[in-house]
Amino acid sequence: MSSIERLLPHGTGRLHLRRLRASDLADFQSYRQDPQVGLYQGWQAQSDSEALAFLQQMAEAPLLQPGVWCQLGMADAASDRLIGDIGICLATDAASVEIGFSLRASRQGQGLAAEGVGALISLLWAHTPAAEVRAITDARNLGSIRLLERLDFARVDSQDAVFRGEACVEHHYRLLRPAQVAR
Repeated sequence: MSSIERLLPHGTGRLHLRRLRASDLADFQSYRQDPQVGLYQGWQAQSDSEALAFLQQMAEAPLLQPGVWCQLGMADAASDRLIGDIGICLATDAASVEIGFSLRASRQGQGLAAEGVGALISLLWAHTPAAEVRAITDARNLGSIRLLERLDFARVDSQDAVFRGEACVEHHYRLLRPAQVAR
């Protein structure tokens, strides 16, 4: 069990980070099947049976296994209802972590994703040796760009890419570990 796993659920005030679970299926599907939420995401909408299998896998999967993506849920603190999730992949050399995030459309624009991602980053600094957190976003995904920049991520590169058969530009962001939390 990773040290982060022992800290879950982790409260932030308005939400908490926790493991995904099978009982999240309806809430998970409500945002994961929303075309606007998935517009720039690397995942595709799934059938209920596929989504249930994914939730069950993420409920049991070891967290922060180098080179393997895992997901944590972002749940409303008052109701414990799932409102989004954060994907996390610790690099095989543990020097960096890549993240991605999804949030129910009705909960966007309220600072909740920034609150959840910020809390996750604090946990990563405290419990991994990673020197940086990385994120990649489509240049058209203005909400994600604003969130990353609000959390002090710096754009370090932009690359032409093809996403779902369409030419696009992807921005690469990086947040360096602050000196005061060096491990």
